Amino acid sequence: MKIYTKTGDKGTTSLVYGQRVSKNDIRVEAYGTCDEANSMIGLGLSHLHATTFEGKDEVEQVFKKVQTTLFHVGAELATPVGKEVKWKVSEQDLSLLEATIDKWDAQIPPLTNFVLPGGSQAGAAFHVARTIVRRAERKAVAVGEVNSLVNSYLNRLSDFLFVSARYINHKLGQSEPTLHQ
Repeated sequence: MKIYTKTGDKGTTSLVYGQRVSKNDIRVEAYGTCDEANSMIGLGLSHLHATTFEGKDEVEQVFKKVQTTLFHVGAELATPVGKEVKWKVSEQDLSLLEATIDKWDAQIPPLTNFVLPGGSQAGAAFHVARTIVRRAERKAVAVGEVNSLVNSYLNRLSDFLFVSARYINHKLGQSEPTLHQ
């Protein structure tokens, strides 16, 4: 399969099932933003390769599932209304995020001040991913008719990424920058 098809040279792309739309269509914006978030998560994970800490295997396993589910979110957003979605976000996907948020949040110092994005390179990347997911969530809301779990998943994913950034910074012994008042 060739990487380039030339079919998008005139500013259009295909949704799932082949419907052609403008590259600035809200669906393309939404799933493209999910792809951007997924790439930033990958960057964050790449910063963990040379590190060691207790729980690293769990972090990598959870994030692999998160990245796969985020890919499925993009697929749902790329599927026109009325068409069958091959991969769907499930309650189980949401439960994984919530359980992990609770588990990791219990292991880090409680918030006493606003946290600024930063800390370790991985932590900072997860903070950036969080902001990209927030944008994806806004775009998904603008799409309108999608599985309601898509919006819930994106909302929870941004919370997960916030806790993940704090958790990774804590595990790596990196202090978190805080707001000076």
